[in-house]
Amino acid sequence: MGPKARPVLIILLLLCCCSDSILGLSEIRQCIDYIHKPSSSPVSDPESPGDGGRVNNCSVEADKRVYCFSTWKNISGQVKVIQQGCWLNDLSCYNRSECVEMDEAPEVFFCCCDISLCNTRFFHRPSIREPPTTPTSAPPKLRVEPVIFSMVSSLAVSGAVLLSFLVYRRHRRPYPPVLLPTQDPGPMPPSPVLGQRPVQLLEVKARGRFGCVWKAQLLSEHVAVKIFPIQERQSWQAEYEIYSLSGMKHENLLQFIGAEKRGCNTELELWLITAYHEKGSVCDYLKANVLSWSELCLIAQTMSQGLSYLHKDIPGHKPSIAHRDFKTKNILLKSDMTACIADFGLALRFEAGKTLAAAHRHVGTRRYMAPEVLEGAINFQRDVFLRIDMYAVGLVLWELASRCKAADGPVDEYMLPYEEEVGQHPSLEDMQEVVVFKRLRPTLRDCWQKHAGMALLCETIEELWDHEADARLSAGCVEERVAQMQRLTNITASKDLVTVVTMVTNVDYPPKESGL
Repeated sequence: MGPKARPVLIILLLLCCCSDSILGLSEIRQCIDYIHKPSSSPVSDPESPGDGGRVNNCSVEADKRVYCFSTWKNISGQVKVIQQGCWLNDLSCYNRSECVEMDEAPEVFFCCCDISLCNTRFFHRPSIREPPTTPTSAPPKLRVEPVIFSMVSSLAVSGAVLLSFLVYRRHRRPYPPVLLPTQDPGPMPPSPVLGQRPVQLLEVKARGRFGCVWKAQLLSEHVAVKIFPIQERQSWQAEYEIYSLSGMKHENLLQFIGAEKRGCNTELELWLITAYHEKGSVCDYLKANVLSWSELCLIAQTMSQGLSYLHKDIPGHKPSIAHRDFKTKNILLKSDMTACIADFGLALRFEAGKTLAAAHRHVGTRRYMAPEVLEGAINFQRDVFLRIDMYAVGLVLWELASRCKAADGPVDEYMLPYEEEVGQHPSLEDMQEVVVFKRLRPTLRDCWQKHAGMALLCETIEELWDHEADARLSAGCVEERVAQMQRLTNITASKDLVTVVTMVTNVDYPPKESGL
């Protein structure tokens, strides 16, 4: 091979190696897999996995790279392993042969590495320094061939770095880049549970005007991560402050886990971490499923319980809170079909002795806006905002009724409130025309009136979306109405059963023949 061909061959080899590595074309990765259980004894040897650790072949999608990781705590000099396993698509793990935590004093230690079984051993080295390079003496005589070779090598490395950057940009997470912040979002709020435990983003589940919601993995459990760009700092801060109130723990309000600030400069993101519910929102569930009468009552009852608690003022415990964006998209379904209320980015709290700052009048989702909001004719008082929520509850109950199979009639395809009248993307003027000037409301089907419970539900809906705000029911009243609906249907079912039994027992049978 001639001297001229050697640099070309080296360039080709470098580009092949770099492209394979950055595209994630690697062998099957094996990692130590272990999850700490309370019954497990603490591990004092950082060179071995916890009791019950096993070798796991990590499965990964074609366009992702897989690594190994370990998390542990140092409790009075004793190392206690929390979890070990596979870790996906994290550039900070790339090309690391050892699992090393470099932070000075984290609450929870975390490391990842890029070789099979490299998480068998893990280390804490907070002050790693690169050894100084010693200059070598220059050759006495400059030769042209080494100079050309070094220039070609530098160009090859630069090309590989550029290609790596382009591929990384192409495979970044699918939410838009943010602008450089003009103002720092302030100090990181304390996460009540998270500390510094690693959160692995898995897939985008929803997108909204304030950001997107990811399904994520926090150690051994799934969580939801709502990610705000820096431009929505105020929305993130407002929702975090509502979640942080001491009285916000209720089974029908979404469970808050923690808040974090991730990245820096142009990559800065603001995170809210909450419980994850596989069934998703009521809106998404209704699109794909119809409800039984018992399921409708369960959702309506638990939803109204959550809103009643949110609206309630409990001195010394929690203030009264208006949601201001109540809709089926912001109500989640748990695995047992009970509801919990989410998304408090627009919520207002009313505290005794504090003046409520002027809020934007046209706030929330247009199709769920009450007539007084569409008109802009509201005053800033607690009861006014609570009645605005109750108007939206009437529309949510209509959505539940439209997908319920209890009545003797067809179940229509899922439609949003007023979709028949204004379509899927109404303007503010469209909603004002329909709701304020024409005073139209979604259609209550005739067949619903033939079912005792559905008839009472229709009466409740009409009271909730009344044009006069003072005539609307409270959330506590709705909760009582739903219980009354359930009792009414149970009584009706019992009467029907008694009627059937009476008809059967009153049949005149022919007399038995005499045995004489």
